[in-house]
Amino acid sequence: MPHDRLTRALDAHVNTLEEAGTAKGTEVVVTAVRPAEGDRGPRFLLEDHGDREFMRFNSNSYLGLSLLPEILEAEEEGARRFGAGPGAVRFISGTYAPHRDLEDRLATFHGREAAMVFSSAYATVVGTLVPLITREALVVSDELNHNCIINAMRLARPAGKVVYPHLDLEALEKALVEGEGTARRAVVVTDGIFSMRGDHAPLDAIMEIARSHDHRYEENVVVVVDDSHGVGAFGETGRGTEEFTASAPVDVLIGTLGKAFGVNGGYVTGSESLIRFFRESAPTYIYSNPITPGEALACLKALEIVDSPEGRKRLDRLRTLTRSFEEGLGRIGIETIPGAHPVVPLMIRDTARTRALVEHLFQEGILVTGLTYPVVPRGDEEIRTQINADHTPEDLDRILGALADFGN
Repeated sequence: MPHDRLTRALDAHVNTLEEAGTAKGTEVVVTAVRPAEGDRGPRFLLEDHGDREFMRFNSNSYLGLSLLPEILEAEEEGARRFGAGPGAVRFISGTYAPHRDLEDRLATFHGREAAMVFSSAYATVVGTLVPLITREALVVSDELNHNCIINAMRLARPAGKVVYPHLDLEALEKALVEGEGTARRAVVVTDGIFSMRGDHAPLDAIMEIARSHDHRYEENVVVVVDDSHGVGAFGETGRGTEEFTASAPVDVLIGTLGKAFGVNGGYVTGSESLIRFFRESAPTYIYSNPITPGEALACLKALEIVDSPEGRKRLDRLRTLTRSFEEGLGRIGIETIPGAHPVVPLMIRDTARTRALVEHLFQEGILVTGLTYPVVPRGDEEIRTQINADHTPEDLDRILGALADFGN
């Protein structure tokens, strides 16, 4: 049956996105990766660009683990022992020993009773928030929280919803006070690291506020933190925003295995009762295949590295490179939002100039991500750069030189 009218509607929708400047556009396709060598970090070859090499300053692989031989060997071992895929969802026959071992190791890493692995961090957030936010719950959320949190809140349909201005703790506290009597449970949800800006939530203060108003709700105030950009890349030992802020343990901690750990998947960790509840109620866990056993073994190896002297060394290098890059930006007069996290936003504050600079850097063999109006408010246009531990000082000199040359 022809779908001419549907096709017109779909094309019109995409055309509207393109005209508004919000379409994602054509994807860059990586065709080969050349590992770090000498004074240069990894280089990437792209489709239609032959042997021309590119540096990635838009990668979430903060510790540079994804290309380590020992992690690749762990994944290969898992594929040889258990096959290329799990072949079933967890509760049927898709749970393998590496999945269980990884969950035990994650719980220990975070000092929690239990943990649970999902196919991705997005699936983790949706799978945990939707059953946790009942129709008798009040949810209180930072306005710059990730899209996965926003969509989970929409799916959950809570009794009440308050979105407070970014990092406005007075507004958060006011929402909890005013919500008394309207809901049995309050769920405070925030990113640990806000991925577009690299700033962090003050989890120590948020936990104090939540505990001081816990008595107002029959089923408590529950604090949920998605620290996908923080875990592995932030804090003295890579425990994330909790560690950096010296916070009390949050009630529900969500992380990813696909950023600093360099592999794939997401996870949630907390009390034994919490994880037992999620195994019985999280749809994106119950009805989706898990990560492969090989990926689970690779994640175990990554965790072992992070929680070792080698991991501390990589974290120290990451912090040093981040400081060096921020200092270099200051010397050439580019505004940023200073912070300890390796997301370093270049605040260009103009849509046309942001797009032109992204193109200029691409022509210089440097991949970055630009955020322009209307994706961000007018005047907040930026280029998000991300430092990785396998970048080198020479790599930083190259991007700083390209930035300094722009417009000259």
